[in-house]
Amino acid sequence: MAHKLALIGFGVVGQGLAEILRDKKEMLKTEEGFEGEIVAISDFIKGSIYHPNGLDIDTVLRVLNETGNLENYPQTPGLITGWDSFKTIRETNADTIVEVSYTDVKTGQPAIDHCKLAFESGKNVVMTNKGPVALAYKELSELASQKNVSWGFEGTVMSGTPALRMPVATLAGNDITEIRGILNGTTNYILTKMENEGISYEEALKEAQELGYAEADPTSDVEGYDARYKISILANYVMNEPLKVEDVTCAGITNITLKEIEEARKEGKRWKLLAKAHKENGAVKASIAPEKVEISDPLASISGAVNAITYECDLLGTVTLSGAGAGKVETGFSLLIDLINIDRERKLVNI
Repeated sequence: MAHKLALIGFGVVGQGLAEILRDKKEMLKTEEGFEGEIVAISDFIKGSIYHPNGLDIDTVLRVLNETGNLENYPQTPGLITGWDSFKTIRETNADTIVEVSYTDVKTGQPAIDHCKLAFESGKNVVMTNKGPVALAYKELSELASQKNVSWGFEGTVMSGTPALRMPVATLAGNDITEIRGILNGTTNYILTKMENEGISYEEALKEAQELGYAEADPTSDVEGYDARYKISILANYVMNEPLKVEDVTCAGITNITLKEIEEARKEGKRWKLLAKAHKENGAVKASIAPEKVEISDPLASISGAVNAITYECDLLGTVTLSGAGAGKVETGFSLLIDLINIDRERKLVNI
């Protein structure tokens, strides 16, 4: 039976998932027994379409590319247009809502309300928006549990690299006492360029912007705010410890000079913007700050726009995971793996 999906938002990430579902349709069906069928898309700017029997992905992408408006999808019996996100969540026949809308990270809205409505409507949610998970993890996870639905958010930390699922699934039985990570590729790229090429922060930032690693306004990345949301998610989900975003101390990389980078090199160290969470006196303390790390540290070797994370475990010791932290395909994959896992769980229940 097809797993019916409604996409809320259809920007780069949503389109990335659609392309993966199209390109890997037969492989997913043969090897995973997974059939993802998009029945609805609702985007504030690009319009809204719904057909209970499914939408043709090639046609959707062609219409969007040619006209910029999803509602120019060819008229067929049963096609509905013009629904807003809330009506789409509430009234479509989707099993799972793919929440990839434009969301204010400071408030988590409208994604928090999208999640609440989906859960109340008996529908699963997979998402890549950090805000709702960092700001409302306890409330949303409890509501999903009460309504017996699933909530997947692998893509909120390190994109498709399994920074959340891997420790929960494969490090079970360990007490994870500390998490340290390079959780922002933009800042790591800038620091790498400064060290390797001897260019200033301003020059490295400009290159990062030209390559699309940094936004026109890079504040969220370079001041550490992006990483602060991610370490909060990790503390809540992986360490199972409540941690509010505002309780994470935060400092960025804007004041690091070439002189400091050269001094670190002479000391056998390397500057990294580290996100850290550790257990202390029955609570979790967390911070985002630039730090000189020893060259022998696993995180020191991470260069460019790559992310990495180290888990300190009482049984296994130090475990480090590295991989992509952003990208259209990579983030689209994070949604896919959440969907596959929901489908696996659903099949187990029905055995």
